Amino acid sequence: MAARLLRILGVTTALLLVGCAGRPVGNLVEVSATADGASTVDMLVATTRAPVSDPSGVLFGGERAHGLKFADISVSIPPDANRKIGDIQWPSHSPGDPSRDFVAHRVQAYDLAGIRADFDKRLAASKSKQVLVFVHGYNTRFEEAVFRFAQVVHDSKADVVPVLFTWPSRGQALSYFYDRDSAVYSRDALEDVLAALVANPKVRKVAILAHSMGNYVTVEALRQMAIRDKGLPAKVTDIMLASPDIDVDVFRRQIAEIEQNDKAPPVTLFVSQDDVALSLSKMLFGDEPRLGAVNPTVEPYRGILEKAHVHVVDLTKIHTDDALNHGKFASSDVVVAIGNRLATGQPLTDGKATIGETVGAIAINAAGVTAKVTQAATSFSEPGAEKSIDTEDPPKAASP
Repeated sequence: MAARLLRILGVTTALLLVGCAGRPVGNLVEVSATADGASTVDMLVATTRAPVSDPSGVLFGGERAHGLKFADISVSIPPDANRKIGDIQWPSHSPGDPSRDFVAHRVQAYDLAGIRADFDKRLAASKSKQVLVFVHGYNTRFEEAVFRFAQVVHDSKADVVPVLFTWPSRGQALSYFYDRDSAVYSRDALEDVLAALVANPKVRKVAILAHSMGNYVTVEALRQMAIRDKGLPAKVTDIMLASPDIDVDVFRRQIAEIEQNDKAPPVTLFVSQDDVALSLSKMLFGDEPRLGAVNPTVEPYRGILEKAHVHVVDLTKIHTDDALNHGKFASSDVVVAIGNRLATGQPLTDGKATIGETVGAIAINAAGVTAKVTQAATSFSEPGAEKSIDTEDPPKAASP
């Protein structure tokens, strides 16, 4: 017990040191200045966060709102020559310099009627008529969610209408359980947003990208939709789960409702076994494995994921500047590969080159396709008979 507490204290200290270094505050101040070669990403925001007026440049805080709130935000991204793909360049002070910093050009709160009208305009201007919904993770302030999504949309270069769903994270390393409850609090609201997008006759496709604890919000909302409607709508074409902070057994039950038949949308899972943030979460939950940090090549995980028709991309061998190894999904090669898939309209699980083959990670296809490691010329053997995902409990595995 004492050893476990020391491990938790050590990892928590590491999270606090990383989390307190240069955290953004008040950077959603409108900047009118522009820079040659800069790009803009316009996104619509739906949130269960309560609005704040003080300090300025924040707009939404970490407390819970009653009902959904909306906003329209335009983010300016520095010229490609002045930045590295996959990175967010935070202003050293507010307002930032658009030639080298991410800055906000427009920050406007909306009511429901206003956001609907703005969404219809964005959709009309899109050739693909495809919506990308992003759901952020734990310990994320509002402006961090905005700038991260802007980075993902810009670097992926996909023709999508970006919709950010942001839930009440306090953006504090020691508010883990508050954030967890906020995720549960927000699942009905996310379901409402997804249902509204699907119901819009002009929307052709809806892709979803969730990160960390945001996966819990997302998977719960999708599970509710699947149960209520006897499956997910055909317009939901891609579900991408990056570093999910979800108990493996809980996911096994959730995904059984989502992936009910062959018509269910493809699910892609991004894992990394060196994820420091998920290591802490695992310890907080009594050493129960977190989905985003499992080794997908060993049992029972391999059998669970194959039975659920989940395509897995193991990013453990990918090296980034993220000290916690928790944000690899947004790194240059990975986010570009995601964008290529969205741009071509092909699911992430088709028979062509997988994301894993593109970035040199381990890619394990669903439905028993042999796994591949492109940088190390090896392959994994096919698994034997596994238990049904929705009827039996697999044995516990050792820590990944």
